[in-house]
Amino acid sequence: MEQSVSHQSSNALRGFRVQAPLVDSVSCYCKVDSGLKTVVEARKFVPGSKLCIQPDINPNAHKSKSSRKERSRVQPPLLPGLPDDLAIACLIRVPHAEHRKLRLVCKKWYHLLAGNFFFSLRKSLGMAEEWVYVLKRDRDGKISWNAFDPIHQLWQPLPPVPREYSEALGFGCAVLSGFHLYLFGGKDPLRGSMRRVVFYSARTNKWHRAPGMLRKRHFFGSCVINNRLYVAGGECDGIHRTLRSAEVYDPNKNRWSF
Repeated sequence: MEQSVSHQSSNALRGFRVQAPLVDSVSCYCKVDSGLKTVVEARKFVPGSKLCIQPDINPNAHKSKSSRKERSRVQPPLLPGLPDDLAIACLIRVPHAEHRKLRLVCKKWYHLLAGNFFFSLRKSLGMAEEWVYVLKRDRDGKISWNAFDPIHQLWQPLPPVPREYSEALGFGCAVLSGFHLYLFGGKDPLRGSMRRVVFYSARTNKWHRAPGMLRKRHFFGSCVINNRLYVAGGECDGIHRTLRSAEVYDPNKNRWSF
């Protein structure tokens, strides 16, 4: 979530053309954004940007086809009849519990809600919401997660956890960056201790893989300080079962270190 609490925790085509002497070709180096053409500096926050090289293009040939292609590349607005900056001003006011539905409207809305710009804007305007994550284990030992919205008094299930954590024991959980719920380490009933790390993103409503810990461990201590995840001690399968090592994960560098 944007601010989460764990109980343990014209599509602008910008570029240039260079015509080489006596050569009937053009190299086009362009950057294509995702259509937020009216939001100042929003382009760099929108996923989907890509670089393309288009050699051997004759600028005098098939002008009508090129113009049609360019028109087809123009993205529709986020909301019909409104410039995109006003559309965003409307969308950021939708409660977070409804964002799962917004992501299903179209790819453009999905990319907007999955990017940093949208949630940073919500936070800066004081619209960020807190959720409480709750772990549940059924009679068969299967794990599931639910999120509670205390403002709107709503419960909603998270997507099923990755298979390795469906029956795991002794793993850790923490919230980093305000909207990522991490599961790390633990013991799989069949494979033993794990280094595995996964996280749920409130922006995409999906589980993702993160770099594994440096040591396999379960039943360890953990805490978050200055948005860094610290893990210490615990147990590991094998001869030397008790661990005295500690390690830290920095989400900005996306790596673990002892």
